[in-house]
Amino acid sequence: KVGLRTVVMDVPSQDVISKDNVSVKVSAVVYFRVIDPKLAIIAVEDYLNAINQLSQTTLRSVLGQHDLDEMLSSRNQLNSDIQGILDEHTDAWGIKVGNVEIKRVDLDESMIRAIARQAEAERERRAKVIYADGELQASGKFTEAARILSALPEAMQLRYLQTLSQIAGDRTSTIVFPFPLDMFREFQKKGSIGDEEKITPAHPKP
Repeated sequence: KVGLRTVVMDVPSQDVISKDNVSVKVSAVVYFRVIDPKLAIIAVEDYLNAINQLSQTTLRSVLGQHDLDEMLSSRNQLNSDIQGILDEHTDAWGIKVGNVEIKRVDLDESMIRAIARQAEAERERRAKVIYADGELQASGKFTEAARILSALPEAMQLRYLQTLSQIAGDRTSTIVFPFPLDMFREFQKKGSIGDEEKITPAHPKP
């Protein structure tokens, strides 16, 4: 007696070596049904076992032609490729393979650790690139600021006083900060320092 309903067959986990030499374990499920019971009985001795064996070899053959990244990212296409091959081979047995689904792609522990190290190294590399770009931009800003301050003595003096103000805000320690003589003279010229208020004495009334 041959059933005509769709059969769901689990394909045992298979050891597969990918195109980029990564060892993985892959399991799948195959959906098929008998469309010609006579052929299913006459053309093959045990069609269930035959489909299972064919599915295993096809799974290893197809996946072995692809990189690990393709196994993980192009699963729908791989399912379609395997289904097409199985359907073509089982047609002579009076069987129609309707669908194939790759269930799991498992890596061994050593490969998982290696991939994790590679990902960490890539994150560190990107962080260093971002930091280097930031340093480059900052150096450009500092260069531009230095050019502006050197062209405007007043701006340099203001920046110096701002620095003094920031340091003075820290009351946890005593800091001796030199005061540039040229800046002192500049303020004297402008009357900021050293100018004494001139008071005209009042003449007593007669």
